[in-house]
Amino acid sequence: MIVVTGATGNVGRSLVQVLAAAGAQVTATSRGITDADVPPGVRAERSDLIDAESLRPVLDGADALFLQSGGASAHLLDPHAILDAAKTGGVRRVVLLSSQGVATRPDSASHGDTGRAIEDAVRESGLDWTILRPGGFASNAFAWVESVRTRREIAAPFAGTGLPVIDPDDIAEVGAVTLRENGHAGRIYELTGPELSTPRERASAIADALGEPVRFTEQTREEARAQMLGFLPEPVVETTLTILGEPNPAEQRISPDVEQVLGRAPRTFADWAQRYVGAFR
Repeated sequence: MIVVTGATGNVGRSLVQVLAAAGAQVTATSRGITDADVPPGVRAERSDLIDAESLRPVLDGADALFLQSGGASAHLLDPHAILDAAKTGGVRRVVLLSSQGVATRPDSASHGDTGRAIEDAVRESGLDWTILRPGGFASNAFAWVESVRTRREIAAPFAGTGLPVIDPDDIAEVGAVTLRENGHAGRIYELTGPELSTPRERASAIADALGEPVRFTEQTREEARAQMLGFLPEPVVETTLTILGEPNPAEQRISPDVEQVLGRAPRTFADWAQRYVGAFR
């Protein structure tokens, strides 16, 4: 059995679907999950990564675990307790969804320090491990849904700065391979899209998918900061804005790892926009 944490998120939901379609026995878990959130045949169980004890009944009888690193709540996790619960339950293989920032922003408390501590716990766990380090998600564009739906407008900072954003469905497919197939133990995969794209270009791709014009407005850093502080802690906001506006060469590097694992090129942002355009209508 494979346990997928964060199973209602952009990566986890897709991963559950990929694994179920492949015939795997899957338990999907998150804080608020219900049976309606999962495909037929998938077991849905509620748990909270911040409370490792809540994971013990979910992990009982599992042999593989897809572990989310916790996002903005990562600093609240006790990865050693989670991994102890996993080993007690029978898990032998763990795939960690980490972040590119562990390597590219090692001095950042929000990206480097916390993420590295979780990665270290996984590496020291005694389990077969694989670490996935994606860059920015294409699905971050869901933040524009309301303004596109109501005003056909997108506002974002750093209009001309490109990053190789990754389609979460590609992360999910890589996750499925590394959970089910041998040959990936001890590997760290950096996951990016196939090309650099700017916020202005991503807005244009959404407009193309809609078949309607969408007006783009460039925000100042301070405007974006004020908006992001409504849902992210300040250290995360500051580091994120630096990555978006002043990416270093490692953050703009296009990685071959998705193609290496899947045998095909990663999808573009335009591909993502075409598949999820319904959210913007």
